[in-house]
Amino acid sequence: MLVAAAVCPCPPLLVPDVAAGAAPELDGARTACSDALAVLAASRPDRLVVVGPGAAEGLERYPAGSAGDFRGFGVDVRVRLGSGSAAGEGRVERDGAGDRLLPVPLTVGAWLLERVRWADAPVEGLAVAERLAPARCAEAGRELAAGEGRLALLVLGDGSACRDLKAPGYLDERAAPFDERAARALGSADTRALAELDEHLAYELKVAGRAPWQVLAGAAEGAGLEGRLLHEEAPYGVGYFVAAWS
Repeated sequence: MLVAAAVCPCPPLLVPDVAAGAAPELDGARTACSDALAVLAASRPDRLVVVGPGAAEGLERYPAGSAGDFRGFGVDVRVRLGSGSAAGEGRVERDGAGDRLLPVPLTVGAWLLERVRWADAPVEGLAVAERLAPARCAEAGRELAAGEGRLALLVLGDGSACRDLKAPGYLDERAAPFDERAARALGSADTRALAELDEHLAYELKVAGRAPWQVLAGAAEGAGLEGRLLHEEAPYGVGYFVAAWS
């Protein structure tokens, strides 16, 4: 049963060592993420699943202790997902695949959890392919919620990367309306509106959060959660949203 969710953006720039001199520009987002994680802790979950983009295809599961780093961004910052475990630490469960680092979005999630010294429930990760069909996303969410105990989700994903001329995807006039719909749905825990986000338009607008948000929508079906939008901005032409559901 899903009892709470935190929705956070996942740019590596959230990590001050990566952002360097630009770090203060995302102070508001970092504070809002910490506030959203406090809502998760207050829900007294039995387990926490960090959901974000990053799978090559389908879904990839990461157990507690899986490692990630930001060396690809020029800084030697390393994190682990949760407190780890004695057996299988850091091993990816995907068709017999061997050890692999966390994808960058889940690494950002692990960093956010370390930042607040998360110790309220065991942690695992789920990476979702960018083009995963909405129906499969919803199914994955329902499967998570059907597990034992009280479930909390940390859902990572950015909005459109086409919000202005300097954005990674350049300016697309459809980007702001799409982000407005997504922000409204995230802020009101509107699972139907999230489920109806257009996967093809999201891909064209470089929306990294569409699939993870639709996993959340599936997990929250019938849970009766209420949402609050804690933060919204697009400082680099990319939509960043922070929301808390409880």
